[in-house]
Amino acid sequence: MFSGQEQFAEIAKNNLNAQIAAMNAFAHKAFASAEKIVELNMTMVKQSIADNTAIVQQLIHAKGPQEFITLGAATLRPNADKAAAYGRQLASITTAARSDFTREAESQIAETRRKFSEIVETASRNAPAGSESIVAMVKTAMGNANAGFDQFSKTAKQASETIEVNVNNTVSKISDAADKVSAQAFKK
Repeated sequence: MFSGQEQFAEIAKNNLNAQIAAMNAFAHKAFASAEKIVELNMTMVKQSIADNTAIVQQLIHAKGPQEFITLGAATLRPNADKAAAYGRQLASITTAARSDFTREAESQIAETRRKFSEIVETASRNAPAGSESIVAMVKTAMGNANAGFDQFSKTAKQASETIEVNVNNTVSKISDAADKVSAQAFKK
């Protein structure tokens, strides 16, 4: 059987290894999300260049001001649709990343709580007589910290959900505004 110090050393070592593994998992998830965003942006830029080149070619060959205005107005709706699609794809990537990070963080926190509880229990079993009040104080502090984290976690989730709703609303409003502008341009 291990002594108290050996048990603490083993628990600390395992905890450090778990922390390193968690940081690596977070880093991999962050880079994967960043790669997706870069890929989305590169695709969008390439498509925009191709689309704008085609539009400029059409505008150059317009046979008068009315055709020029009509061609220009005809690009409003497709560009708004592309911007809205980009916004939805970006929101999807960030939502998935948030979900992955949240799941990983909750898992890591649960494991850390378990290990800390294990340390406290080991310490309380091996504590010298008369230290019961200190052990009780540590357990109370741990309970308060856990409650504070739970509240913070709930608040962060609510804020994240609100941001997601706001992004979707903004994309929808941009699309609606483009519809109105496009409809007005074609009426002229």
